[in-house]
Amino acid sequence: MAKLTVEDLPLEGKKVLMRVDFNVPIKDGVVGDDNRIVAALPTIKYVIDHGGRAILFSHLGRIKKEEDKPGLSLRPVAERLSNLLNKPVTFVPVTEGKQLEDAIDNMNNGDVLLVQNTRYEDVKDGEYVKRESGNDPELGKYWASLGDVFVNDAFGTAHRKHASNVGIATNMPGKAAAGYLMQKEIKFLGDAVDNPERPFVAILGGAKVSDKIGVIDHLLDKADKIIIGGGMAYTFYAAKGIKTGDSLVEKDKIDVAKQILDKAGDKVVLPIDNVVADKFDNDANTKVVEGDIDDGWMALDIGPKSVKEFEDVLKDAKTVVWNGPMGVFEKPNFAKGTLEVGKFLGTLADATTIVGGGDSTAAVKQLGVAGKLTHISTGGGASLTYLEGKVLPGIAAISEK
Repeated sequence: MAKLTVEDLPLEGKKVLMRVDFNVPIKDGVVGDDNRIVAALPTIKYVIDHGGRAILFSHLGRIKKEEDKPGLSLRPVAERLSNLLNKPVTFVPVTEGKQLEDAIDNMNNGDVLLVQNTRYEDVKDGEYVKRESGNDPELGKYWASLGDVFVNDAFGTAHRKHASNVGIATNMPGKAAAGYLMQKEIKFLGDAVDNPERPFVAILGGAKVSDKIGVIDHLLDKADKIIIGGGMAYTFYAAKGIKTGDSLVEKDKIDVAKQILDKAGDKVVLPIDNVVADKFDNDANTKVVEGDIDDGWMALDIGPKSVKEFEDVLKDAKTVVWNGPMGVFEKPNFAKGTLEVGKFLGTLADATTIVGGGDSTAAVKQLGVAGKLTHISTGGGASLTYLEGKVLPGIAAISEK
């Protein structure tokens, strides 16, 4: 069944609780990358343009002790949001109680209010109690009592069962809807996996096979090709009997990698050459090798022949999903493979191209090709869970039409 959307809700004069994802970098009280705030603007504007009173909830970072709280206040986010909306945003520095309730009662139609970091609720009286991240039923019930309807627009936390998404939604049956960003994520990721235009190619990178086993296994039945790069490629090398030197290998996952390769046939595409280094350091001695990697050397990026091979696989693709870097992207001398793949994706004008995950997203932004891609997912972990074919609690809790 289809989910309720923000356009299905009565908004005029309503207190509209909204879960957004404002988990953004803040340094010295100033927001760095505001992409997640910008991504939430269409839904916020729709609510206030239709006479709703927007009451925003978001987490920021992880709070495990009282000392974590001052540096993780959402006040700088309220200031940035006010600038972006070009209107005042009321910031309430608490997550429950009379101060919050009074501020909500004093709102007029079209007003915007931001509640303090929901994860402040994870520490009470100095104790790490995880009321928010553990989906405390009383907390979800309390927050739900503050509004008339609920809009979840935080795909980045949709794979988590928190009081501020699942907790609120379950206490507002028939009144919990998806915002525009959530709808967009469900559409692009859902269509890519369940109804892709073919050829469908998945590019999976990152350090560990263990992080992506579920994704690879699920996509084997759906994708035409799966390109594997990053540190996880060398566990597959070991499974094929190729020498890996000092490269990252998850020894306890070699048998799993063998099973995947046996099942995959020619679907899995591995690097054919690698940039290897004599230590894990940006200024290490490096060389490009094909095949076996000698002891004392570790693979830290894919080589030029691999880039060409991957481009050959991608050039005719009609749907591409990319999650994870091809090498140690945070070290400039080993970022080239990731950047080359990102650059090539930007040339695929006739394909649906979807990117998720921190390093992949950073790469396409660094290259200036983000605008040429179909969709950049705002949730790395959530998009991975979606690609595994698993149910996302934050989406499941949204009311059906």
